[in-house]
Amino acid sequence: MSAFDCIDTFITGGTAVIELNRPRQLNALNRKMVSEVVEAMESFDRNKEVQVIVLTGKGHSFSAGADIDEMAEDDPIQLELLNQFADWDHISLIKKPIIGAVKGFVFGGGFELALCCDLLIAASGTEFSFPEVSLGVMPGAGGTQRLTKLAGRTKALQWLWTGERIPAEDALTHGVINQIVSPELLMEETLKFAAKIAKQPPLSLRLIKDSVNKAVDYPLYEGMQYERKNFYLLFASQDQKEGMNAFVEKRKPEYKGR
Repeated sequence: MSAFDCIDTFITGGTAVIELNRPRQLNALNRKMVSEVVEAMESFDRNKEVQVIVLTGKGHSFSAGADIDEMAEDDPIQLELLNQFADWDHISLIKKPIIGAVKGFVFGGGFELALCCDLLIAASGTEFSFPEVSLGVMPGAGGTQRLTKLAGRTKALQWLWTGERIPAEDALTHGVINQIVSPELLMEETLKFAAKIAKQPPLSLRLIKDSVNKAVDYPLYEGMQYERKNFYLLFASQDQKEGMNAFVEKRKPEYKGR
């Protein structure tokens, strides 16, 4: 993987960690940072040593939002020609589990990036917000869509219309995050959880994520048919044979991702 300017990456065990690395700017998202995050994710998605990806931010905050200085003079034609959100669309194509470890401010584009993760673990004291309305704009990288699917229409409208800060406890209550931990234990607990997932058979993780993502958009019957085909497909894998034989033989399975 090439060296990056706006993020740091490393692998520990079967987990790859991507850290937003503009702490003096509260990890404000510019186009280069988003592009690097996507490049790193795609590389880790292809890396057979990696089973889980963790996304976090250096410093006191995950991300305080988009880099407004970069966007202030943009016009519709420029945004269209830039294809402003093309990189963001690639995150939806990542097959491996993505866990976000967030803290401090998770605002605007930073909140949208966090919502791209499959699971979110937040440090106590974390605040979430979509303040775009106060700038005369709105979320554009999926924020209105993902938040509505998680929290429901009325709560999403309240948060989006007011731009109010959402405490981690409220985010947990409304299904936006999975867990709250103390700030000093954020990475320890996240990596521990990631290691737990990384022990599972990779193909099962991949097709479970695929099926759950379809459940968000498909009617129940169509979703069940899609799930069934993925269920059948796993019976062609070596991991399915290994898992079931290990159960019968009362031993630990050794999964190979094949």
